[in-house]
Amino acid sequence: MLNRNQILETVEMVEKEHLDIRTVTMGISILSCTRETAEKTAAAVYDCVMKRAEKLVPTAQALSLEYGIPIVNKRVSVTPVSLVCAAFPEESGLVGRALDRVAKELGIDFLGGYSALIHKGTADYEAKFLQTIPAVLAETERLCASVNVGSSRSGINMDAVGEMGRIVKETAALTAERGGIGCCKLVVFCNAVEDNPFMAGAFHGVGEADTVVNVGVSGPGVVQHALKFVPGADLTDAAEVIKRTAFKITRAGQLIAKEAASRLGARFGIVDLSLAPTPARGDSVAHILEELGLETVGCHGTTAALALLNDAVKKGGVMASSRVGGLSGAFIPVSEDIGMIESAERGMIGLDKLEAMTCVCSVGLDMIAIPGDTPASTISAIIADEAAIGMVNNKTTAVRVIPVPGKKVGDEVQFGGLLGRAPVMPVHPGDASKFIGRGGLIPAPIHSFKN
Repeated sequence: MLNRNQILETVEMVEKEHLDIRTVTMGISILSCTRETAEKTAAAVYDCVMKRAEKLVPTAQALSLEYGIPIVNKRVSVTPVSLVCAAFPEESGLVGRALDRVAKELGIDFLGGYSALIHKGTADYEAKFLQTIPAVLAETERLCASVNVGSSRSGINMDAVGEMGRIVKETAALTAERGGIGCCKLVVFCNAVEDNPFMAGAFHGVGEADTVVNVGVSGPGVVQHALKFVPGADLTDAAEVIKRTAFKITRAGQLIAKEAASRLGARFGIVDLSLAPTPARGDSVAHILEELGLETVGCHGTTAALALLNDAVKKGGVMASSRVGGLSGAFIPVSEDIGMIESAERGMIGLDKLEAMTCVCSVGLDMIAIPGDTPASTISAIIADEAAIGMVNNKTTAVRVIPVPGKKVGDEVQFGGLLGRAPVMPVHPGDASKFIGRGGLIPAPIHSFKN
């Protein structure tokens, strides 16, 4: 059984190396909240989430004080709203705004689940739901949206991919005065998972229990610090150091997750092992890769170094918990990682290299600012490329790009907080509109036929 003595060494990591519990996320099923009208459904959803999550923030704060480990975010995810509002999809925004109101009143940092699962086809009600996303994200502060457009079993819904390019553009336009920040709360997935505690992609899967607690741990600074003690080690030994460090980090997350679930009367879900960076110096995934011997992230060798890091983190974490899930890997969001930001500012990393890196890490092209005049078809093509990587490699991939209105390559956009800042990066000028315009379904790969 876990006890405090098992995380004594971790306390030093908290004080000196930026270790934290990045999020305690409560997943809540709202399927039972559907009523005969949108107004009544929104009221039922509000009451349900308010009741189940009312103690989330004070419980997380108490655990943080008790164990001396910062818990950065308190979050909630709900059943995909498109399912709950299938009878009145045009009015789904009422539920979205009710959820945002709950988040504000309870002090929840982000609330995910304004989502649709359309990886094999788009039902009529889902098509109408998608059209509500831009306005709802513009009118809310803490609500997050996600759309799953592909899977390894079903292929890629290219009609949905084409539509999501337009929705991303519209979301940016409606939040233009804030740098297109609405797009920071919108992610497009392939192979979305049901137990992801991280935003903007979290939603509560229909196969989950009524109320679940999932925890995301993070410690890029801890891993970088550990590698400083073995500057001459070969890569095999470096991987062992990362594994041992990930084990310690995950044990801390397991303790917090079990305690939080017990105190909240919820089921303990998973610990997500993902290394999630922040804009703070000393808390960067990019700097871990440079500690392994790269002059700068983005140079040749970056993908190999990231593959080593991602695999070692998973191996170490799996040994520390029997409840590993979510995304579990190393995130490479540009605006949220000081090392990535600085490399992009110097022109040392671009979309092509970032796309290659997503083949070996979690999750995808994340928090990337692109010119505001980027065509919707180009955004759709970026989504299609990333979805193809996920589909063929049987892994979760995602796209969260921000076409910043009025900005061009070389400009910078400030989002603030954990969302950080980002230099506007170039996209390929070639036209993919005819390809995207074909629509249809990209068939699943041959190796998907398993049963």
